[in-house]
Amino acid sequence: MSNGRIAYPDITGPLESARSDYNAARESRYRRRRTGVSPKGSSADWHFRSEADWLRILEQSRDFDRNDMVVGQTVDRAITNTIQDGMSLDPQTGDANTDDVIEELWKEWSGSPDQCDISGEMAFCDFEQMVPRAVLVDGDIVVLPTEGGQLQAIEAHRVRTPPKDVTKDNVVHGVRVDSFRKRLAYYITADEIGSGRRLKADDFLPPVAARDSKGNRQVFHIYNPKRFSQTRGISAFAPIFDPVGMFEDIQFASLVKQQVTSAFAIFKTRELGFDSGPGTQTGTREQTTRSDGSTQTVEGIGPGMLVEGNPGEKLEGFSPNIPGDNFFPHTRLILTIIGINLGLPLVLVLMDASETNFSGFRGAVDQARLGFRRNQRSLIRKFHTPVYLWKLRSWIDQNKTLAKAAAKLGPAIFRHKWNAPRWPYIEPTKDATGDTIRLNGGLASPRCIHAERGGNWFDSVTETVADYGFAVRAAMREAGIINQEMKSLGVDDPVAWRELLRWTSAIAINLDARDETPQKTGGSK
Repeated sequence: MSNGRIAYPDITGPLESARSDYNAARESRYRRRRTGVSPKGSSADWHFRSEADWLRILEQSRDFDRNDMVVGQTVDRAITNTIQDGMSLDPQTGDANTDDVIEELWKEWSGSPDQCDISGEMAFCDFEQMVPRAVLVDGDIVVLPTEGGQLQAIEAHRVRTPPKDVTKDNVVHGVRVDSFRKRLAYYITADEIGSGRRLKADDFLPPVAARDSKGNRQVFHIYNPKRFSQTRGISAFAPIFDPVGMFEDIQFASLVKQQVTSAFAIFKTRELGFDSGPGTQTGTREQTTRSDGSTQTVEGIGPGMLVEGNPGEKLEGFSPNIPGDNFFPHTRLILTIIGINLGLPLVLVLMDASETNFSGFRGAVDQARLGFRRNQRSLIRKFHTPVYLWKLRSWIDQNKTLAKAAAKLGPAIFRHKWNAPRWPYIEPTKDATGDTIRLNGGLASPRCIHAERGGNWFDSVTETVADYGFAVRAAMREAGIINQEMKSLGVDDPVAWRELLRWTSAIAINLDARDETPQKTGGSK
């Protein structure tokens, strides 16, 4: 303090660098310069603004799925764990008869390839498998409802920028949007029928409006965006192009090295002046005579291989370490990187639990199931529900019974629920015991426990009461019929409905937790 005033430090000098900034915004010799980053900010569509680059990613991903020894099977595992036996429809209009009619119509339509697929080849369960696969590999897929009541699948490469005579304003790779990014129309090329034909980029079908005159969706576009401003999907393999290519190279090199070491080789040196006569060819070995009189054998690698050296040279055999010391750790690392981009831990990619102990296996599978449930909800929202609403509207127009029910129920006729398949307990007895202990001890509510298992407590109560109620009514009706028959025979010994419906007694759960050590499925780490 000087002259009654406080002296503040000068912050215009070295302390200026102490500003509260993000180091990520600064250039550094330790940070590589990333290409494709707009300094002014950009939408998600800007990053695949080149349609040629977007299509190149799509086709490269298809090649991975088609030819790579691991990628295609990894996609299979991801789809199998997500879809399992498929989603089941549960109409909930509030009228039991109407629910039965809708459920019967859905079973008939979805189970028939001729009614479900415009090509007459796939039932709805096949669409359930193929659609999410296209989302993972291609990035997205478009499914069109047809006037004949069937579905038509349009692969991603057929939805593209329209020809020159159509304005391209607000069009992103074949999808026209408004200023709020709401889909307006889709531009689709004609299909390339025949294995020898290529798609004609200028042969377009009439554009398909995203919604009909009543605002109902008539184009089902299935994709998983990572940003709000993303109009088209991108392959799940986009971030792992390099690891997938490296994995192929490593495996190929290792196989070649193993083939070399498996060959039986004899290395032979001949002195200058050796004369074996004119050049001969034996089996796969071809001998040629040099100008100095020596011979040279040219042949491929294989068992019984003969290698001849030049005069004066000394040749030695080799025995490389196959595979290398870091081969397996590096292979597991690459497989892990590939798997996590598809939502699969290494134990599911390899379908081998020996990579970890039981606790590690369970933790990895539980985390994977979170992603599977998310994918199930996304597929139901973008594919199953739009398809069901479209079919129900068409049935209401064609079926008099449903038309009367729709007039009576109003919007309630569209109420429904898709039951996604769940996964069994990893340790059924211990897991169920743990849930019971938490419930009885007030550590968790019924709705909380059901939510953890992917269910809904209120749905469970409603369905349980309805199922037991149906069983009681059926038992009472059957008991009445039996009693009438017995009365006509002069037997005065009525049967109670409880005799026909013997409830299974509750199984006592062993809460003895003295042995809680999980059994190991593989080597402990």
